[in-house]
Amino acid sequence: MTGSDSDGLPLPFEVVAVWLLFALVAVEILFTYSRIPAHELYHVSGSGITGGASRAFVFLNFPTALVALAILGVVYGRLRRGLRPVAVVAGVLCAVVFWPGVVSEANLDAEPVNTLAAVGVLLALVLSLSVARSGVSRPERRRCDAARIVGASVLLVLSAPWVAAELGFFLDGVPVLGAIFRTEQPFPDVYPFPPSVHHGHHHGMDGFLLVVTALLLSRLRPGRALTAYLALMFCYGLANIANDFWIEQVWKRGWVSWQLPNVLEPKASVAWAVILAAAAASWVAARRTA
Repeated sequence: MTGSDSDGLPLPFEVVAVWLLFALVAVEILFTYSRIPAHELYHVSGSGITGGASRAFVFLNFPTALVALAILGVVYGRLRRGLRPVAVVAGVLCAVVFWPGVVSEANLDAEPVNTLAAVGVLLALVLSLSVARSGVSRPERRRCDAARIVGASVLLVLSAPWVAAELGFFLDGVPVLGAIFRTEQPFPDVYPFPPSVHHGHHHGMDGFLLVVTALLLSRLRPGRALTAYLALMFCYGLANIANDFWIEQVWKRGWVSWQLPNVLEPKASVAWAVILAAAAASWVAARRTA
């Protein structure tokens, strides 16, 4: 085997699962934002297929680019040496999403700058496919898999309102779930989005996707740097789930008068200090159980 050849390592099944999950959500966003009028969605202005494509394009930036960075960390050592510079370029392009204003909750229409991270995601996908030419590995049983499955299952149930919203319907009338979750009930104080859970994509769903990605990729026993990144992704995702769920299912019911802080954008705050501390603790725990 020459120095320019890859090690012939297969693409981990976990990476394939992550790509398929994000592809599914991107398709859901495309169709839902294409068929539902913009005024029923959140901070978008376009309608029809153009509006759907625009929102899906932003989804490629956040949170997909964050996940693509982790995937690049997994596949880098499996690439032929000649492709590794491409992986570096892809990582730099994906990292553009960290720049303030590239993706803003106040404006979720696609902008030209969003092309950079989207190209980075596309390159990460192409590089993953190049590794897949050597095959795809079968998942092996790992320590803490039971905890991963239980945790992901609980979060999936909590995310049911966002899954429904992403598909463009409410849970009212759905057996069991409709009795548990508040979705269509009006909340007029938050005009122009009177439903408790508006149609379309939610940052709570972004959080769920980040947590599931961290759970899947942590099975691969990554190195210290990637483990630290996954730990931060995991805690950041949980914080966004907590924030969105609290607002929609607790605060909007009038049970409390205060909200959990919004942590979508990193900043000097108590909430972000808690996220970083929790990520550090998660990193230590992951290293000990590896």
